[in-house]
Amino acid sequence: MLTSKELLDRLNAVFGPPEGWPGNTVTIMATAVMVQNTAWTAVLRALARFPQELTAEYLLALPVGELMDYIRPCGFMRRKAETIQKVMAWYGRYGFDAVKVETAQQETLRQELLELKGIGEETADVILLYAFHKPVFVLDAYTRRMLKRLGGTMQTDTERRAWFMQGIPHTAKMYDDYHWLLLEHGKRYCKKRPLCEECPLREACAQDVQDEK
Repeated sequence: MLTSKELLDRLNAVFGPPEGWPGNTVTIMATAVMVQNTAWTAVLRALARFPQELTAEYLLALPVGELMDYIRPCGFMRRKAETIQKVMAWYGRYGFDAVKVETAQQETLRQELLELKGIGEETADVILLYAFHKPVFVLDAYTRRMLKRLGGTMQTDTERRAWFMQGIPHTAKMYDDYHWLLLEHGKRYCKKRPLCEECPLREACAQDVQDEK
């Protein structure tokens, strides 16, 4: 089985410099909620519907119904609209100041986010990593699926996260780049129904997954 560093190097060779999560701090937080259970293309359609750049104050001032209409392409509009406003209100507790959030304790921030209705571990970690540059490795369906197919036998997310973090610099920039490369590979090749014939990691895969359900 490949090591985490070997996997990272191969992904870098295939995809080149990662794009990273686009947008300013507020846009990243809002889109982290919008993308739940939907495709990124739907998020882009939703963003195009807003008449101005997203700010926390603007999103908080919007009537929920209007916000729901803007994010309609993402589905689950009411739940997501309410969650976005809860996240913005949380940001307001720090004076809408990204520096204040960035200097706060990571575990404190994570717990505060997890207490918000509609925010799970993955979304909380995305917000911490991409919006506030906290060194947290994001685990999602793509990373779990890829690790299993490569031969990983880890049973818990703690074990999975430890595997990905082994042998690489423990910095937000590294976790940001690595996660985005994993997303790119998952979207292009390692799907639920994988494109094994085209996959650049095919020879490293531990199992034949072409007939996976």
